[in-house]
Amino acid sequence: MELRDHASSELENVKPEEVSLSVEIPADAPLVNDETVDSGVNEEREKETDAAQTDVSAEEECAEVTDGDASAPDVASCRPASKEEVIDRLAEISLRPAAEISRDEVTRLRQAFHALRKNELVAEKEAFIAAGNEEADYLPALDPLEERLGELLNNIKAAKALFLVKQDEERRGNLARKRDIIKELDEMAADTDNVNRHFPRFRELTQAFKDAGDVPPTDATDVWRDYQAVVERFYDQLKVNKDLRDYDFRKNLDMKQLLIDEAQKLDAESDVVTAFRRLQDLHEKWRDVGPVAKELREEIWNRFKEASAVINKKYQTFFEERKERERENEEKKTAICERVEAIDLSTLTAHSAWEQATKEIIAAQEEWKKLGFASKKVNNALFARFRKTCDDFFTAKGEYFRRVRDARNTNLERKIALCERAEALKDSTEWKKTAEEMARLQQEWKSIGAVDKKHSDAVWRRFLDACDYFFDARKKATSGQRRTERENLRAKEEVVASLKAIADDTPREEAIAKVKELQAAWQGIGHVPFRDKDKINEEYRAAVGRLYEHFDIREKRARMEAFAGNIREMHGDENRLGRERERLVRALEQKRAEIKTYENNLGFFNVTSKSGNALLRDMERKIEHLKEDLKSLEEKIRLIDSNI
Repeated sequence: MELRDHASSELENVKPEEVSLSVEIPADAPLVNDETVDSGVNEEREKETDAAQTDVSAEEECAEVTDGDASAPDVASCRPASKEEVIDRLAEISLRPAAEISRDEVTRLRQAFHALRKNELVAEKEAFIAAGNEEADYLPALDPLEERLGELLNNIKAAKALFLVKQDEERRGNLARKRDIIKELDEMAADTDNVNRHFPRFRELTQAFKDAGDVPPTDATDVWRDYQAVVERFYDQLKVNKDLRDYDFRKNLDMKQLLIDEAQKLDAESDVVTAFRRLQDLHEKWRDVGPVAKELREEIWNRFKEASAVINKKYQTFFEERKERERENEEKKTAICERVEAIDLSTLTAHSAWEQATKEIIAAQEEWKKLGFASKKVNNALFARFRKTCDDFFTAKGEYFRRVRDARNTNLERKIALCERAEALKDSTEWKKTAEEMARLQQEWKSIGAVDKKHSDAVWRRFLDACDYFFDARKKATSGQRRTERENLRAKEEVVASLKAIADDTPREEAIAKVKELQAAWQGIGHVPFRDKDKINEEYRAAVGRLYEHFDIREKRARMEAFAGNIREMHGDENRLGRERERLVRALEQKRAEIKTYENNLGFFNVTSKSGNALLRDMERKIEHLKEDLKSLEEKIRLIDSNI
């Protein structure tokens, strides 16, 4: 009864799936309906007389469908009123999941279409003859709805076929899984020596067989019969194995008793190492002997363990001192390795840092020489590890100082070239053009890295003297411009006053427009007296900065929110997030390098001239801007890390 019920459930429990009806039909493929392949529209017209003999009226079809079903539609609503309505219903059916498409409904609609078309042809033919034409000359007009009907029927049939194929594939997959389970159960039943050990797996497999799902109906009975047979064979082996196990328990007990006696005799052995080695042999034999009865296991093991403990204690005492010393040496050497490995070479970017790290390496080498051997299994490996770390350090150190020397020599050559260009321009009277060139030279100077300390002050003084000479000469020659500069100063003071007058409660759009207008006016104002330049610029930046901060004109927060939105779109895409993070890290390192370069250059400044002080303040402002950019990049990187 169980076998029959299971086979019935396997045959009836069909799990329909939704299958897309968007099936591509080749342009040259013939039209098909639910039952057979149509020979074509023209052939259908030729067989309309035969179809009329087998056609069923719409009322009869509806009567058959609705017979005994109180919820079914009446005849009037079941019968399509026109061919267009048939096409619309078939189009709606073609959009349903394949499992929900009724073959009878599709057949009924197809027959209804042909009945309507037949009536049209009869009326058309009668009208043709009534018009005085010969019946033999009559040729039915082409109906585009017939072609649409064929397309819809093709799509529906293709979808149903795809659904059945997938359902069959799923059942064949279930059959394969059940066959694999039966095969594994058969192998366990054949392993008579370990049938008890296989029991937990046996239970897992039987449950997996029940959960595997339906199989093809033609295979359901066979696969269930094979499953039942192998399960019964496993249970039979389980019973036989129990009797054999009891015999093995008794035999194993005798063998373990002999091993206990031999272990107890080792206490009289004068050579501790020999006794210990023989004890290891006894333990190997003990592991080879199978188990004893459960109620005796703890007792028999405790007796063997007590005899072993006597020998182990002697062996431990004999070797304790040497092992302790080797252990201490191993720990100390490991600590030395970890200490030198912890030196991060990527952080050693200055001469002093490399020298300090070199002292640490040399001190570690001296400490290593004073230590004795560690245990044989780790001593050589520890030495190789330590030596490799030291070699890598000194190789990296040599490469670093070679790069530094080359870079500083290159920087010195570039700065000397700038000095020569500045000296060539210092006597020029083309004030505007030369001033722009001098400013460009100063910007280029700031972009060049450090040089050796023994050259830095001299080359900087040479460059600064040439710049000061030109700007002092220009100042004397352009004293007539002071009135204009004072007027420009008053105009810029008015702009600053207007910026300060913008109230905090001003609407944001109005405030932004006003700030932009005043910024444009500021840009249109010419030079101011040099002594007032820094002061008015600071007041202007402070006023604009306050408004930017209050009204969020820079839209820094908006840009960060937009960045956060982009990161959320990448969530789950580890590759894109990783690439974006690498890009930001590279930008971050570049900003840090620029800050480091400016800070190094600041260390070389020792000036008293006004132009030199202006250059110094300009560098300090650039450093502040770079630090702000650095914070923004770090925040973006943290945002990415939170999404990985």
